[in-house]
Amino acid sequence: MRTYDNPVIPGFHPDPSVCRVGEDYYLVCSSFEYFPGVPLFHSRDLVHWRQIGNVLDRPGQLEIADGIPASGGIYAPTIRHHDGRFYVITTDVGGRGTLLVTAERPEGPWSDPVLLDLPGIDPDLAWDEDGSCWCAMAGVGLARIDPGTGKVLEGPIPVWSGSGLRDPEAPHLYRIGAWWYLVVAEGGTALGHSVSVARARSPRGPYEPAPANPVLSHSGTARPVQCTGHADLVQAADGSWWTVLLATRPGGYFPEYHVLGRETFLVPVEWVDGWPVAGPVELRHPAPAAWHPFGPEPVRDDFDAAVLAPQWISPRSRPEGSWSLTERPGRLTLRATGESLDSPGHTFVGRRQQHADCRVTALLEPGAGRAGLSVRVDEAHHYDLEAGGGTVSVVARIGPVRQRVAEQRLPPGPVTLAIDIRTTGVVPPTVTAAGQQAPGIRAGGPDTLAFSIEGPGGSKPLAELDGRYLSTQVAGGFTGRVIGMYVTEGDAEFDWFAYEGKDPGSRAG
Repeated sequence: MRTYDNPVIPGFHPDPSVCRVGEDYYLVCSSFEYFPGVPLFHSRDLVHWRQIGNVLDRPGQLEIADGIPASGGIYAPTIRHHDGRFYVITTDVGGRGTLLVTAERPEGPWSDPVLLDLPGIDPDLAWDEDGSCWCAMAGVGLARIDPGTGKVLEGPIPVWSGSGLRDPEAPHLYRIGAWWYLVVAEGGTALGHSVSVARARSPRGPYEPAPANPVLSHSGTARPVQCTGHADLVQAADGSWWTVLLATRPGGYFPEYHVLGRETFLVPVEWVDGWPVAGPVELRHPAPAAWHPFGPEPVRDDFDAAVLAPQWISPRSRPEGSWSLTERPGRLTLRATGESLDSPGHTFVGRRQQHADCRVTALLEPGAGRAGLSVRVDEAHHYDLEAGGGTVSVVARIGPVRQRVAEQRLPPGPVTLAIDIRTTGVVPPTVTAAGQQAPGIRAGGPDTLAFSIEGPGGSKPLAELDGRYLSTQVAGGFTGRVIGMYVTEGDAEFDWFAYEGKDPGSRAG
């Protein structure tokens, strides 16, 4: 039996929403404070996904001010296709609120946003037989809207408060047969995250909860996949049903940490007595189809294109003057817009960490400025490998503490910066009769980050740091690690950037 690996889109790709158009599937995820926003993926089999763009890819669509904190910005988009047009609705938290964009083709261009006077987060779209458009919001409230103007025509009205767990959110409404089904997330987006379902004969209700709610939850289990929730149903072209959902893969000794963020998983759905039944979420499942359209994910960018690939993201904005692919063709030129990665407004171009074990390298042309590679969660949690002033150093920012943990003289000429991330083999500690932990036992974080430079003389290690401090459990928030290039003084030129994942499960390019 053929199988596929979960997650199907690894790394910081939470709150997935999916729709099918013929033989093609399209999926979007939350992007929070990063620009461009709302990554958009395409697949023909629900397993192999390729990012084909970002829905909010220009400043007129997405404006996240420096004052918006980390994990603000774009929450929980929903993608739908209706009457030959694609729709994406989402919430700009801390900004313009609920907004809706449309496109004739998924690759875009996507329209300027239409704003809706609907409070809350996690908006959804569904159409009735008479053409009425319904928008469900976290809570769960329902409003009838005009998607062309954003005008609220009816409501919002409360329709279902969930099965009794905390934080009913992420509603998705579907017309399936004679019923309207409402799928929601409950229990919070951490370890209690769950999926519950209700149904009604009319979108206005009244809604009858599923007798087995929550229909999917890993809460309290020892499964390697945790925090399962925020599900969106889709029927495949062959008639089978599936759901995409978010979950995490924690690691390390107690308490466990997840460092990649909330990822996108795929699970088959069965219908039992008129109710959808899904899960559990395994790291390997029977495959839904045999179509494999995409080759290996690109692991190196030589910056030969005229525009940056859609995988590249920046915190809050990417001003035109802060980067260029044309000043020195074949190189990415970055120009400093802020003096430190510790506060918003700096120049950073990165990509999501998608593998538990990976290696990142970049060739930097040292100049008069200060630049390097950074692994970041937010402004208060990042590790930097920095070159400037004739030296190369490793800087750790953990909460209120910033420390330079290693420094070496920088050899002349271009230098290859390298970061190796390795999962930690953790053995539970043994305790002596005197109550002391036995020597040689390491009980700690989920991984180790090793920083080095490479040149004609070989590799020169600088430092190794515990990865737990770049985890959600320490930093907080809703994102995951992003690894990339930055400059905080003058200009910097990067000849190439390479990312090599070393664990299975990635299908995203």
